[in-house]
Order: sequence, then C-alpha cells, then structure tokens
Amino acid sequence: MQEDFHYYATYCAAYLAGYSHQESMEVCYSAQFVDWCTRTLLKKVGGPDAAATTQLQLELMDAKTDRVGLQDITRIWSSFHFLPKDLTADPPRKTPREYKNKYRLICGPNGDLIVDTVNLAKGSSLQAVGVAMHVMADTWAHTNFAGTPSMVINNTGYYFYEVMNVDGKDVDIHLTFRHSASEPDDLDNNKYTNSLFQTSENTIMNLGHGRAGHLPDYSFIRYRYLPAWGDYNEIYKNNPSDYMKAFTQMVYAMRYIRGAIPAFEKDTYDTEKIAPWADEIRSIIVKRQLNACDDWKALGEKMSGCVIDELDINRYQAEYMNAGDKENTFLGKFFDAAIAHKSMVTNRIYRTGNKLAGISTTQTK
Repeated sequence: MQEDFHYYATYCAAYLAGYSHQESMEVCYSAQFVDWCTRTLLKKVGGPDAAATTQLQLELMDAKTDRVGLQDITRIWSSFHFLPKDLTADPPRKTPREYKNKYRLICGPNGDLIVDTVNLAKGSSLQAVGVAMHVMADTWAHTNFAGTPSMVINNTGYYFYEVMNVDGKDVDIHLTFRHSASEPDDLDNNKYTNSLFQTSENTIMNLGHGRAGHLPDYSFIRYRYLPAWGDYNEIYKNNPSDYMKAFTQMVYAMRYIRGAIPAFEKDTYDTEKIAPWADEIRSIIVKRQLNACDDWKALGEKMSGCVIDELDINRYQAEYMNAGDKENTFLGKFFDAAIAHKSMVTNRIYRTGNKLAGISTTQTK
C-alpha cells in the first residue's frame, strides 16, 4: 500500500475505532513511518540499526545476497510488508526444502501471525498500534507475494490482465510492464513500471511484488495472473474488496486494542462502525487514480472536524536527536515497537524450522 492508505486511511480507521484526533495522528504517522524507517534514516538520527523497517533502493542495490544478507532482507520485508499467512503450508507439488520454506513465507490476510501482531500491540504504545496497522493493511494488498527474494515465488509473466468494467461487463485488458522508474504508471493505456527481469532466484529484483510493480498498492485495481508457485493456476485479485476488508479489519483490531471488544478473531470485520461512511469509503477505494491522499484526507477531516497534518518525514527527528531520554520520544517508542515486532515474527518463522529470516535474540511476548 501507499501513503494514501497507510497515513490518511489509517487515520480514518483509528478515529472510527475511538481514538482521539491526536491519538489517531500518532497511529497513522507510525503506520506511514514503517515505509520511511531505513538504515540511512537511522544513521542520520542515531537510532538503533535493528529498528529498520524498510530499505531504500540504493540500500538494496548494495545489499549482499549471501545467506546472512538474504536473512537480513527477509527479516525486514516479511515482518513489515509481507507477513506470512501460513508458516506450515505445503506447496501444491513436492519441492526442495529451500522452495518449500519460501512458499511458506507467502503473504496473506488472516493468518496466525496477524493475531500475534495485534496482540503484541495491545497494551503497548500508539506507535506499536501504527506498526501493527501497517502490517495488517499490507497482508491484504500484498497477498500472493513473499518478502524474500525469489523468482519462483514472486515473478510474473506475459499472462497478466487487468479486469475492468466496460459498459457494465468485466473485460480483461492485457497489461504492459516496463522497466522505466522515471515514468509514472500510465493508467489510461494500462502501462505499468516493474522491476527488471532477472533469472537469478535470489536477486532483489525478485523481492516482494517488484515484478508486479505498484499494482498491488492500488486500491481500485482488479487483475489476473499465473504465479509459478500456484502450479500456474490463475489467481484473481480483487483489490477494491480486499481494501475494504483491510479497512474494516483495522477498525475492528484497534477497537480490540483499545479494550472496546474482548477478543481479536481472524476473518472478522467491523462493518457496523463504518456504516455511516461506507459509501464514501468505497467511492475512494474504487476511484481510478495513482494516489488517493487528497480524498482520504478530506474524508478524515470530515469525520473528526480537525485538520490532518501533512506528511513530513522530518517531523520527529529533531526531538529524538536532541532528547536526553530518547526512549520516551515519538521515534524512540517507534523504534522499540519495530524491534519487538520484527523479533516476534523472526522467531515465529525460525521455530517452524525455516531459517530464511534467521533468528532474533531479542525477547518478545
């Protein structure tokens, strides 16, 4: 997902869940900061290296792809952007252990790890809630891709179609992928930028949904394709439906974290709380546009009657760098939440015998 959902839509979800305007601002900023907290930023502010929640393209280009390097990449991307759905899943046919372990890192919603993620955030900081909401949202957007480099798991081929409604009927439109990072996606002509095709199994070009470009991050899109891991059976991805489920699940999860409901259950959504706003939310989700920030911002401000601060990556950096007690600053709390979450996911993966993410020595719940 993009900043439109991680920041502005998360604000809306937090406010509907019962958080105040200021609390919702802290939650949504933390959710967005997951996409900003690189080692480059951590070095700048003097934060802990272990708190990295994403990697810049330049950082990835310099990253080693030996066993230790791949474990570092997988720890970050599987923990925060491609949370595995089923760590004991078996592929559709017999495969070597290496590929079985990668298959078990495929992202999807409503797995046991999302329950662990929400429970880890309960009773913790607002920053921890934001981290959990980022992770939860991405389980819906990034379904069918894995946070570890793999051509077998993450590659896409010629068979890739956008499903569009034309005159009341669904029509398959063939997509054109190109490797042109300087050009924005061309929605009018169905041309999208993706990562460069490379046959190496472990190249970073085959990390996550890079081979599908930004398609998984657009709420409006529906598409069909044939992943190798699925034995080349067609996958149909309906982002409008999934993004609505992501939003209603976030509201439900945050109500649980606040103590408004007694338990968090998988595959449960708070449609009642969003009912007065459902039509407006749905209209934003299905609107065909590269970025929905303006629409989500307007809706959030309509809900709360307050002004939502513009995105600013630098907002809390001076506070952290100048503080004597860094742990109680905004970023200090975020770093603690990020390390705790990464450690929890890494150790859950390791306990299944899967060593692709390595092991964490940090104690977690």
